[in-house]
Amino acid sequence: MFIQIAGVMRGNRQSSGERVARSGRLLARPQQTSHGTPTLGVQPLSLDGGRDGLLYIPTGYTPERPAPLVLALHGAGGNARHALDPLLPLADTAGVIIFAPDSRRQTWDVILGGYGPDIAFVDQALARVFERYAVDTTRIAAEGFSDGASYALSIGLTNGDLFTHVIAFSPGFVAPAEVQGMPRLFIAHGTADTVLPIDVCSRRIVPQMRRAGYAVHYHEFDGPHTVPPAIAHEALGWFGTGDA
Repeated sequence: MFIQIAGVMRGNRQSSGERVARSGRLLARPQQTSHGTPTLGVQPLSLDGGRDGLLYIPTGYTPERPAPLVLALHGAGGNARHALDPLLPLADTAGVIIFAPDSRRQTWDVILGGYGPDIAFVDQALARVFERYAVDTTRIAAEGFSDGASYALSIGLTNGDLFTHVIAFSPGFVAPAEVQGMPRLFIAHGTADTVLPIDVCSRRIVPQMRRAGYAVHYHEFDGPHTVPPAIAHEALGWFGTGDA
């Protein structure tokens, strides 16, 4: 189903974290320069002692050549490792930084009722990544599977002035707080999905996105509620070339 949440709440006396949490609007932006010696490979975000997240810096990364970045969002009941693993075999070849946060609870805040602690944590973590690593501002993607796909679409449309691309594997809905920019969309869904059936999910979402003017690359595949390696490979290839 397609859901649109309107009416962004604002307040002059709110902290930046509170504004992000209430509005769904990310404030973090890539910096002109990165700081420190880059640490390559998988590493913890080290922002939370419990629900934290993972960061992957590809082997070919150098601060002199800004890298594409993928914000990878896990499904309900998952964690950062579940989001990272499908993309990890492709990361070095694609040369992408992958940032995979854990949701604060069992799934993402907007699915539980509205933007709040998850979007604030993502903003805090993105600010750290942008400070430490050089990111290509023309290649920043929100990506996710299942609930993570719904969240990727939702925050991607809300923050289309930051995200240039959105990759959604088996999404259930879209819930932007507001609409900014026009990111390119990649949506894939299994025809045998019994968790989020394709007829009431992507087959409704995709036409609505196209009617709204978004460029959508849509792929239906013969399979269940999963991300086949070939589909992940196709998505990162699409992200690398920008083909619609």
